[in-house]
Amino acid sequence: MMHPSVLSRRGLGALLLSCLLVFAAAGAFAAQRAAQQNGVDNTKMGPYRALAQHIYGDFQKGDLAAAAEMARVLERLWDKAEDYGGDTALSKTNRKLYDEIDKAMDQFISPLMEAGGKTPDSAKVKAAYLAFLEKLKQAD
Repeated sequence: MMHPSVLSRRGLGALLLSCLLVFAAAGAFAAQRAAQQNGVDNTKMGPYRALAQHIYGDFQKGDLAAAAEMARVLERLWDKAEDYGGDTALSKTNRKLYDEIDKAMDQFISPLMEAGGKTPDSAKVKAAYLAFLEKLKQAD
């Protein structure tokens, strides 16, 4: 027969291990939730990515006017925050990457903003959209 103190140490050890596993799982879940809120990544580039997804969705639905309107919003938001946004603006912290993302964004939104009622080439818009998203990842 085992001494009761040995049993309580084992029970306490199992309890502590269980608690650690629960807290670790809760922490991982909280980190996952914090990474995104309402479909928008909680990263520096998250809002631009969300707008790009919205714009591309409008384009896919054939709503060129909405896509062009939101493309203009994306452009203005990007310029205001990342070019003229102070010391933390990407243009100040990493000018080369800022220029690369700005160029990729222009390649994505220009065909939509300049469509004039004509549907831009879907393959080109999709390729530019995907390239823009990839460039955004580099700044997260």
